[in-house]
Formats: sequence, C-alpha cells, structure tokens
Amino acid sequence: MSSYMEQTEEYVLHTYNRFPVVLESGHGVYVKDTAGKEYLDFGAGIAVSGLGYHYPGYDEALKAQIDKMIHTSNLYYNVPLAKAGEKVVKASGMSRVFFTNSGTEAIEGAIKAALKYAWLKDAGKKYEIVAMNHSFHGRSMGALAVTGNPHYQEAFRPMLGEVKFADYNDLESVKEQITENTCAVIMETLQGEGGIYPIDEYFLKGVKALCEERDILLILDEIQCGMGRTGTMFAWQRYGVQPDIMTCAKALGCGIPVGAFVLNEKTAAASLVPGDHGTTYGGNPLACAAVSAVFDIFERDHIVAHVNEIAPYLEEKLEELTARWECVTARRGLGLMQGLVIGNGVKVGSLVNAALTEGLLVISAGNDVLRLVPPLIIEKCHVGEMVQKLERALSSCSW
Repeated sequence: MSSYMEQTEEYVLHTYNRFPVVLESGHGVYVKDTAGKEYLDFGAGIAVSGLGYHYPGYDEALKAQIDKMIHTSNLYYNVPLAKAGEKVVKASGMSRVFFTNSGTEAIEGAIKAALKYAWLKDAGKKYEIVAMNHSFHGRSMGALAVTGNPHYQEAFRPMLGEVKFADYNDLESVKEQITENTCAVIMETLQGEGGIYPIDEYFLKGVKALCEERDILLILDEIQCGMGRTGTMFAWQRYGVQPDIMTCAKALGCGIPVGAFVLNEKTAAASLVPGDHGTTYGGNPLACAAVSAVFDIFERDHIVAHVNEIAPYLEEKLEELTARWECVTARRGLGLMQGLVIGNGVKVGSLVNAALTEGLLVISAGNDVLRLVPPLIIEKCHVGEMVQKLERALSSCSW
C-alpha cells in the first residue's frame, strides 16, 4: 500500500490528510484494502454509500446505462433525467429539481435561486442571507460564505455577499438577524460537521413561520441527513415543515457523484430561467440512472422502513456504550446519523485511527464527536460487531 500512498502524495494536491490505508473493493457493508484486510464500514464514504457496495440492482442499472450513453449535455433531453426528476419531485412533494455534480454545487444553485427570487421582487435591494453558526455547506465560495465556521473561511476572505449568522436551535437569535433585506434563511435539518445536532421542532417551525410572514425563502440542507438516513426520506418530513428550497446529494446517487436542489412551486415559478444557471455534466444519463435506481431500490426493498427498524437498536447500544466509558460523554443524533461526544483525555482523531486498526471505519464531526453514518442496510449483527471493535479501540486510547 505504501507505494500507492507515495504516488498519491507525489501527484495529487495535498488538501486531505488521508488515513494510511488504500481501499480497493467493497461488498455489502464491508470494504477491503489492497493488502486484503477487511473493514466494517460505519462511515459510508461520508454518508454517501447508503446501499453499501454492490447492492442487487444498483450495479446492473449503471452497467445498462453505460451500454447506452453516459453523457449528452443539457442541450438535449435524456430518458434517465426525466425519470429521476419525477422520482425526486414526488418523493419530496415539491415542484422542480435541478441536478448538480455535488452537494456544494447544489448549495450554490440554491443561493442563486433565492437571490433571483428576491431580485424579481425588488431589483434595487441589498440582499442578505441568514445562516447558522457551526454549520457546514461546502467549500466553494458561495457555500463557504454561508458556512458558520471561521476556520474554513479565514484564508479566503472577503466572502461573497451579505451573510449574517444566528445560533442553531435559538429562534430569538434568528429573529435578531432578520431585516427587511433578508431574502433567505439556510440551515441543515440536522447539523453534521458541526457535531451531529438534530434540529428542534419548535425552532424549525418558528423559522418557517418567520419566513412565511416576510416572504423569506427557507433553504434546508439535506445533503448528509437526507435520503432516508434519519428515518424519513428527507429529515424535514418528520416535522412536516417543507422548505422553499432543499439541497441533497451524497446518498442521492449512492456512490455516483450527483447532487440536486429542489424548489417548491412558488420558488420555481419566480426564480431561475434559461440562462440563469447551468452545468455541463449535471443531470447526465449515468448520474440520473443512479438516482433513478436508488429510488427504485428504496421503494422495492423498504429501505426507509429498515432504517426505522434498526436505528433504535443502534441507539440502545450506543447509550450502553456511553454508560460504560467515561470518555464517551453523550450520544446524539437521529436514525442512522449518530454522534458520540468524546472527552476526558481521549482525542477523537486518535480514536478514529485506533478504530481503523481494529478494522472499523468511522469518522469525526467537529472537534470532539465520533460520527457514525453507516450504510442504511446494516443489520443488528453489524451493530454488535461495530460495538466490539469500537470498545477495543477505546481501550487502546484510554488510560
């Protein structure tokens, strides 16, 4: 493996501190490295591989599309685009979808749609967006501007546009930031990188009411928490609060790079028009074949119902683990998006590396949270195996 790692470091720009392993193949909820070592995957490529690896029907759909056509550009219609578009819109109950190549591009499109909506109402105004502290929406300049973490921004200032930051789950904080120039409020329905914080129902409904009262657009970022991970297809559906714009990606394609932003009828009818936004690769036949296959599989195999069956067991075992280990101070999360707060002298980065040694892939969130976002197809036996491996990792990190 060392030769592949050295080759990567020599030729690929060093913007990631990668873990010392070269992954080569996967099956089910396991992956293998080039030396043949197997790992139980509770990171799922940062919540991307919702169906794990080589799920029945997924590979076949992609292979069939490759034999037909991979790319056309958006100058032409294609069959998978039509099918995938219908499935996203019907699953969300919204109106129109625009397919992108990534989550951060979905955020960029959502911001542009909100600004265009405001501009059509009053072209002379100075438009402001309210975002949340400790949020994460991506690393392109627009997405970075609404990411509430100065660490990500400091080398790239000035940021684009007028953005104010409020505190997540603090309705009064949002009210204080809203002015007559506010055109949108953007937030994650469940904060991921910021530390796995679910949204409070009172807060979400309060922000929605504020937005409706003032004709401000509500943008909900479902890039990580969407696609069944929290027990509903999109996390906002458990609260009955539909956004004006939703972004999604990651498990939308279950491995194929694809994202989307979805508009309700009001926003779709009065925002982006031909010439306002575009992408060469977005919505190409291969990506849309993946999206279409994912929705078909979710429906056929009752994936969201399975999340609701397995999630209580995962939460129970994590609560037991929290009670046993002094360095695990809390558990929080929803469904199969869970976080363990690590403290009392144990660093979460050390724990992630120790778990890797034990054959378990997990990732961090924020400075002190161990993030567990496994494939949505895990079973109770995988939860048990994860706990065993994690406890061995905790033993090696604790004194």
